[in-house]
Amino acid sequence: MARKNPFANVMTEQTGENPVALDYTVKGASRSIISTIDELAARADKLLEGETVVDLDPATVDVSFVQDRLEDDRAAFETLKAAIREQGQTSPILVRPHPADAARYMVVFGHRRLRVASELGRPVRAVVKAISDRDHVIAQGQENSARSDLSFIERARFAKRLSELNYDGDNLTVMTALSIDKATLSKMLSVANMPQDILSAIGGARSPGRDRWYELKHLLENPRVLEELRRILSQTSLEGIDGDARFAFVMDALTRKKTSGYRPEPKREIWSARDRALSANIRSDGNSYTLALKSKDTKAKDAAGFGAFVAEHLDDLYAKYRKRNP
Repeated sequence: MARKNPFANVMTEQTGENPVALDYTVKGASRSIISTIDELAARADKLLEGETVVDLDPATVDVSFVQDRLEDDRAAFETLKAAIREQGQTSPILVRPHPADAARYMVVFGHRRLRVASELGRPVRAVVKAISDRDHVIAQGQENSARSDLSFIERARFAKRLSELNYDGDNLTVMTALSIDKATLSKMLSVANMPQDILSAIGGARSPGRDRWYELKHLLENPRVLEELRRILSQTSLEGIDGDARFAFVMDALTRKKTSGYRPEPKREIWSARDRALSANIRSDGNSYTLALKSKDTKAKDAAGFGAFVAEHLDDLYAKYRKRNP
């Protein structure tokens, strides 16, 4: 006998108006895409409006069957965690009864709030709503577009996974979920179809936009360049640096010489500070030595500050070097 879902009544119990149905019927091409952040946020809010909020054990809730985030911003997560620790979880997450296990649930949106609750050892406040897989991915995509800072490549790979699910022949579900038009979707899928080992090596770079990813895609259309990049990556550890630094490293390696016979300089390193606030791309060809500093936080001035500090002490550093290498 199947186990009864202890929260089955939550799906119909109301505290206000009737529940807002997930209606994504298309009424003309001009209405098929939600075009503003406010509209997207409103759609996400509608899914929770008038519904009963319950406390769930985080251990009974599984993540979405479609991943959208490639890497987590630990600083942003810790900020959210601190806020919930002090003020409580003010906004519920949306879950659905698990399609394969009546005793469990699956997150539609609110993965980070679920993780915070788990780490704090608290129940997670949630709305339970029975929805289809298609409506699940639409709601997940729209909520992320409205409230999350997903990078271009994360959105592109999310679009690719939704497209592969093939909910409809013309990818309308994907466009609705991400609030994009057909031309934008085509470009996203083009980038997301790059070699998966390269995309995985770079991860969820946040700063590069569509044009930079398109530039990389065109570079890798040359088989010799792709082969050389794979060789470089096999000999270089990118552990400990974020996606932006990995993307910069790859682009730097490929654009130093834009020829089919490109060969990288023989020595190349990546340095990362112990606190991960600063990284450096280092390259040397025997006659020159270049050190490019980059702050992890785009608003911080660690790179400029540390660079100025090094420059200020160059005389002393050179004197020490000459003493060791007369």
